[in-house]
Amino acid sequence: MDPSSFLAVWAAGVAAGSALVAYWRIVGPGYVWLSSGVTLLFGIPAALGVEAAWAGCVLIAGGGLLARRPIAAAVAAAAAAAVFMIVAAVEGTPVLAVSGALFLGGVTTEMMLGHWYLVDPRLPRLALRTLAQIGVAAAVADTAVAAALGAIPWPASDAVMGWAFLVLAATTSLLMTAVWFALRERGYPAVMAATGLSYLALLTAIGAAALGRALI
Repeated sequence: MDPSSFLAVWAAGVAAGSALVAYWRIVGPGYVWLSSGVTLLFGIPAALGVEAAWAGCVLIAGGGLLARRPIAAAVAAAAAAAVFMIVAAVEGTPVLAVSGALFLGGVTTEMMLGHWYLVDPRLPRLALRTLAQIGVAAAVADTAVAAALGAIPWPASDAVMGWAFLVLAATTSLLMTAVWFALRERGYPAVMAATGLSYLALLTAIGAAALGRALI
């Protein structure tokens, strides 16, 4: 998978996460602007490599403009996610594009929404717990898909990358599981701990997703 396709996968995941959070209607327009901007951060470089991704960029920008209308913003973000997903699937392997979008999108959205909870601690924790569950399931699924497509076993010359891939994938799953358990604790510090763990999980998720695709 080339860099443009990888970024399209990531943009699809973040756009889908933005659609989900907007649909829940638990945050104000500020979060929608943030998630739209982050999606563009990945979508624009993807579009420079694959022109069809510009349609996704236009849709997610439109979603940002509709931030004060949550359902309309959710629809626009979902449409953008679909466009980015199609681009990634055409340029790469469809099943790997889907698992990667769920993986990177789930962890990235968890991290961003966790930081938003630090702004407004009154927000319900159910959303973060749901995203944590998605992140754990997607981490396992993406690792399994990558392994099935050739990331495991690896040539002897790629042993270091192979072991790094497994360690990063396992670490991401453990960190997202820890996020879920942290959110079961009462008190504001629990959300702070979960947010910090989700930030670490995002770093390891990027490494796991990139290395898995490099090994394939």
